[in-house]
Amino acid sequence: QVQLVESGGGLVQAGGSLRLSCASSGLTSTNYHTAWYRQAPGKEREFVARITRVGGVTLHADSVKGRFFISRDNVKNMVFLQMNSLKSEDTAVYYCAIGPPRPIGQPLGVEWADHWGQGTQVTVSS
Repeated sequence: QVQLVESGGGLVQAGGSLRLSCASSGLTSTNYHTAWYRQAPGKEREFVARITRVGGVTLHADSVKGRFFISRDNVKNMVFLQMNSLKSEDTAVYYCAIGPPRPIGQPLGVEWADHWGQGTQVTVSS
């Protein structure tokens, strides 16, 4: 059974930083991509960043480019999201997701994901 567990969320002032972690277990394949999404109150879940398992090739949404950085540790089966220069509009529940490989140049819609974590709350105070 695949499990994704996010951690690292919390309350931070605008301009601050947080590092989210996603720990995966139960995966029987090594051929997958991992992505972060977020969902603010009253809004749809949106793509934030993605990373390939092999090579660590990344793509970030325009709204976070230059501030957020996705990375991974394949030995520990973990993916991270370093979030810097946080803004109030970054407030959301952040989700980790896993799904099949896709061409790296495109964001991933929510329909792509096979597995989701439970989410971690990030609140940025202005």
